[in-house]
Formats: sequence, C-alpha cells, structure tokens
Amino acid sequence: MNTNRQAVASLFLIISVLLGCKLSNRNSNTTTISNANSKNSSTSSESRVNEDGTIASGTGEEKEKPAAGKGNVQGKVFYNEKPVNDIEVKLCEKFNQYFGGCQGETFGTKTDANGEYLLKNVTPRIYEGLLVKVFNSDYYVFATSGIVQTAKYKIEADKTFFAPDTNLFKHDLKLISPKAGSKIPGENIEIKWEQYPDAAFYKFSIFADTGSGAEANYDFINKRVDGLSYVLEKPLKPGSYTCKVEAYNASEVRLATSASDIKFTVTGDTGK
Repeated sequence: MNTNRQAVASLFLIISVLLGCKLSNRNSNTTTISNANSKNSSTSSESRVNEDGTIASGTGEEKEKPAAGKGNVQGKVFYNEKPVNDIEVKLCEKFNQYFGGCQGETFGTKTDANGEYLLKNVTPRIYEGLLVKVFNSDYYVFATSGIVQTAKYKIEADKTFFAPDTNLFKHDLKLISPKAGSKIPGENIEIKWEQYPDAAFYKFSIFADTGSGAEANYDFINKRVDGLSYVLEKPLKPGSYTCKVEAYNASEVRLATSASDIKFTVTGDTGK
C-alpha cells in the first residue's frame, strides 16, 4: 500500500511541476504550463508523437511557402473556443524550464485577428519549445494537447509544420475557502470558489504537501463539481495541503485556474 501511495504521489509531483515551474532567468520570471486542452483543431485535434519523440505535424492550408531550404511553422490560438489576437508565440532551439527558459536560435511572432500565427523561414532542425504566451502574464504554454513532460518539434526544409491548436486559460479564478494559511479541522472541509464567466463545471484538486507527513486522499484529485462548492465526504489527516480549482466550459475546454494555489493546514485528530 505504501509503495502504491508513493508512486501516485510521485506522479502528482511531476504533474505539479509541469503545471507551475518557475524559470530562473535573470531577465524574466516565466512559468511554463502544459496545454491540456486542444478541442478546436482544424488541423489536428490531438498531439501525435513521432517515433523520434517529436510532436507530429498536422495538416492544413499553407498561408505562405517557406524560402528555399527553410521551414515555416503555422498554428492557431484560442480562448474559450474563440480566436485570440496579438498573442506572442516563440520557437526555441533549446528550452530548459528550470534554468534560462528559451535559448539558442529563437523565432517569434504574434497571432492575427483570426488567432493564427506564422513563423517564417525557420532553420530546419529539432526545436525544444514552441511556446504561446498567456495574455499579458508571465506564463507560457507548450503548443501541445495533453500533459507532456517535453515537447520537441522537427522543422523540415521546404515544408510547413502545422502545430496543434493552443487553448489558453487564465489565472484569475478566485478561491473563497479554505483561506490561505488557515488551520482547520479535518472533518467537513468545504472547498468554495467564485463563479467564473462561461463556466459549465469545475474541477478541484487537493494535494498533500511533500514532506509534510500528510497523507493525500486521492478521491479529491480533479474532482468534478457542477456547483460552486463541495464538502469533502472524507476527512483529511493532519498535515499541510494545497488546493487548486479549474473552470471548464461546456465543451470541456479549460477557461481558468485558481489565481494562486491555496495552502492550508489540517490540525487535530480526524477520528480515523
């Protein structure tokens, strides 16, 4: 049982790193987040992976032919299933989400009124990051669908690479309870948040903080809720926890995550 719990805990830790890992960059403080939704694709609805581990190109109509010996990268960006204008996109030769972020030869552009972008005359090679900026924040997402640990893109000479559609999500959903830094009993804990525009349902997750001695209850990971609150039917054991909430539209596309993950402490004996 302990081995299984440790394995699951390790998986959640990896996902947590992917969902919010700060880059130590002297010029910027950037967070990269995996793009877990790609519902709008006219080119490829899901990210396919080639045998060499690179993200496979979709199909589509070329906006422009690349120069001889060069390649183009073409894609679309959406929010709430609508195209988003003036969003920064960059292709990075090297990418390290822990140290320095985007490195080496880099190509950049912005989306047009149709949410489309075109990176022109790119040097053919494998690139380690195709990143889309989340509005005016310090956050970026990979141009992929699904949670991925790495995302590499093979750009070939005289061809256009059609990237998976990117669905942006905001970071302004407000958690009401438990309060940040609060100390509460383990019984009848209520998770509560404010209504988010266009949200059809929500998902919340509660993670036991690593090294706290707390034991996570895995029934409360990505728990779907149609309302604005949920009372845990099982108590949490004493220890420190982190809670996050996400909003989704009716097409199951993520709209927002909580503005900041709430950390709280469970005290006392739950009686279990």
